Amino acid sequence: MKPTSIIVRADWDDEASVWVASSSDIEGLCIEADTVEALEPKVLAAIHDLLELNGTRFETPEIPVQIVAQHSARIPNPCV
Repeated sequence: MKPTSIIVRADWDDEASVWVASSSDIEGLCIEADTVEALEPKVLAAIHDLLELNGTRFETPEIPVQIVAQHSARIPNPCV
């Protein structure tokens, strides 16, 4: 079955202080940026290039790309 969309996961890297995007749908995708907003155009450009390089085919004139960002934080428990 041919893919119908691309899901990209963006995670915050505390050590490097950057967002890192990767996807199991696109081989070779690994992009970094300081903000999620700065990450999006870099991810879309890389996907465009990687689709061509990898020979991945979609049946639709446009390919939906979902960038899912996840950042975890902690706060002190005020009840302890």
